[in-house]
Amino acid sequence: MKAKSAKKTTKPDTKPKPAAGTRKISTGKKKPSNKLLELIVGALGDKKAEDLRVLDVSTLSSITDYLILATGNSEPHLRALRIEVERILDEQKAKILGVDTTKSSGWVVVDAFEIMVHLFTPENRDKYRMELLWKDASEVEVSTTSK
Repeated sequence: MKAKSAKKTTKPDTKPKPAAGTRKISTGKKKPSNKLLELIVGALGDKKAEDLRVLDVSTLSSITDYLILATGNSEPHLRALRIEVERILDEQKAKILGVDTTKSSGWVVVDAFEIMVHLFTPENRDKYRMELLWKDASEVEVSTTSK
């Protein structure tokens, strides 16, 4: 006696699928990243980061939504800023995808998926001019005082 194979029946997917390359935009609700942005910017401001800027690159980049750019006055200051960013991310249970902390490079990157933080020495901030690279991004006003 042969065993009958069970046939799987699948229902057709009735939900419309978004076009390739489109993003779902939430209206009226504050994205979780906005709170995280405020916390990171506030912490960097408290730690005396200079020339703090937040760029919305969500329509320009497929790897992140926001860039936070800040300047520290020395390598030890950059390290202190990085540690503070990591502390905030850990407290908020945000996933850190990577941290580039090449010693004495004058540039530290913390990648937290929706938010990417770039910390520079003054020389490297002027050298790499990220604001010009992302000149089509819109700048986001975020308070630099933590709550």
